[in-house]
Amino acid sequence: MAGFLFWATMTSAAQAQEASLPSIGGSGGGLISGQQESEIGQQVMISIRRSSPRITDPLVYDYLNAVLYRLVPYAPLQDRDLTLVLIDSPAINAFAVPGGIVGVNGGLFLNAATEQQFASVLAHELAHLSQRHFARRLDQQEASTPLTIAGMIAGIVLSAVTQSDIGIAAIAGTQALAVQNMLAYSRAHEQEADRVGLEILATAGMDPRGMPQMFEIMMRQNRLQGNQVPEYLSTHPLTQSRVADTRNRAEQYPDQTIRDSQEYHLIRSRLQVHYAASPELAVKTFEAYLNRPDAEHHDAIRYGLAVAYLRNGQLSKAETLIRELLATNPQRITFQVTLAEILIEQKQLDAARTLMLDALARNPGNYPITSTLVDVEIAAGNGAVAAGRLRELTRQMPAQEYLWLRLAEAEGMARNIVGVHRARAEYDALMGDLEAAQRQLRQAQEKLPAGSAERQVVSERLAEITNRLRAQRNG
Repeated sequence: MAGFLFWATMTSAAQAQEASLPSIGGSGGGLISGQQESEIGQQVMISIRRSSPRITDPLVYDYLNAVLYRLVPYAPLQDRDLTLVLIDSPAINAFAVPGGIVGVNGGLFLNAATEQQFASVLAHELAHLSQRHFARRLDQQEASTPLTIAGMIAGIVLSAVTQSDIGIAAIAGTQALAVQNMLAYSRAHEQEADRVGLEILATAGMDPRGMPQMFEIMMRQNRLQGNQVPEYLSTHPLTQSRVADTRNRAEQYPDQTIRDSQEYHLIRSRLQVHYAASPELAVKTFEAYLNRPDAEHHDAIRYGLAVAYLRNGQLSKAETLIRELLATNPQRITFQVTLAEILIEQKQLDAARTLMLDALARNPGNYPITSTLVDVEIAAGNGAVAAGRLRELTRQMPAQEYLWLRLAEAEGMARNIVGVHRARAEYDALMGDLEAAQRQLRQAQEKLPAGSAERQVVSERLAEITNRLRAQRNG
């Protein structure tokens, strides 16, 4: 993925020099307002939803959301309402987009050996967002290469969601040069993002040393790829001196032993199975890991092997491993959900339902548990129950378009045609097709009795969509 990268090149000075570092962040950025940034973010999300393969695994999403919001309270963000995007690509990449969008490739898990390294990327993204570097870079370019907001949206979308052989070069003429310049962040911006990102890590109780360690991983990958420069380094070359500078700044923080959470390594194992060339190869890989005498994170390896067995159809082996893990850690949601996945594959739906209902009673509103209960009810043919669970999830996460699509399918199974139309309308709106959303709501409205409460709700939503469509056409 040719992500819209802000973080790939980091420059540091010693902490003693911090007072002289220029203050670039804050609420400035005169050319582009916060409202415009929000609109850009919405356009980027529409393009990502339409064009990019996504990871929709609730366990992965839930972990990433948890670690992101572990950092957020310590980031100087004006708006902490962020949209999280998980791109299904094995490449190292992450991006931050105006409007509070933070995107991560699945490949970041594969390449970050520790949670501290992984979190350093998120901290740097939050730093760039908090300092509004995009708006400030745009402001700097105004005199020489002015861009319309629409043109900038096109540049962001293209760089965020297309493959690297298309990228910025596909934008014609001077706009291509201008957008390319926008991605070439200044040394001062990178210094500030580095400084702020390290501070976010430290105050969140994580190890700032994870940042230079992650840069060293990136440098090694760059050397391995030879002449094919990775996308995250194509616009911001990462040099040994920059890595050294970042390491020096990180060393100014107290030296503490900070342990990774077990959950990071469980999710990393899960994604290693996801990106394996085949389930059979994943089984062989994790069996080999388990046989190493010096194997670290032993439970995470056993968990990865259980997931590999599950994906390879070796269900009894998968169940045995997961039950062994649960015996020593019975409240671990990741183990419980994975056991339920195995039970669903074995058609033991009553057992899976009981397991998940007990887990939900201890963890009300939990996304992975609720989503797995939806899977149970869909497999059992209980569309109405599944739809009820999905309505809970769409209230919690209304911007996740795939939940609305699942809700439409569940409503169809339950023969609730109005529910199908309403869910499809929300899906279409998130995909940027307001005309289709308008049609769906009109059809729902026609099927409801006059004066009913549900018809009133549908009519109000139809009016909102119609107003947005009118504004879009007039814009």
